[in-house]
Amino acid sequence: MSKTTRIGVLMVCMGNICRSPTAEGVFRQRLREAGLEDAVRLDSAGTHSYHIGKSPDSRASQVAARRGYDLSDLVGRQVSPTDFDEFDLILAMDHDNLANLKRICPRGQEHKLRLFLSFSSRYTGQEVPDPYYGGAQGFDHVLDMVEDAAEGLLDEIRRRQA
Repeated sequence: MSKTTRIGVLMVCMGNICRSPTAEGVFRQRLREAGLEDAVRLDSAGTHSYHIGKSPDSRASQVAARRGYDLSDLVGRQVSPTDFDEFDLILAMDHDNLANLKRICPRGQEHKLRLFLSFSSRYTGQEVPDPYYGGAQGFDHVLDMVEDAAEGLLDEIRRRQA
């Protein structure tokens, strides 16, 4: 892949208000710090339509802000059929959402689907748990996992840009 080719990365969870916007915000910051922000088209979406047009959960935003990430400009949306053409990596936060993506994925695009934590060095084989019904500590744990996987994903972007 040439250095002028933009890589599309889509983060996906169920409602697009907790995990996937957190992953988008963290990875956006990592790309900015690495000088690769223009090399990646980054977005997040949900497999369900529960929170279309909504801002990220306030707990996710607060925990992210404490660590220097800004989620304030993100708005929930649902995965669309065009996402499978527009993105090179479609990264699910858990197995249920990965299964949902596989059900709607057009033939020939399956290679784009992965678990986000497949890029993690500490949490490989695990899922990013949904913190929605828990307390603030769940959002901190999600952020720990996302930060770790973001480093591995950044390495993958660098490899694809080489």
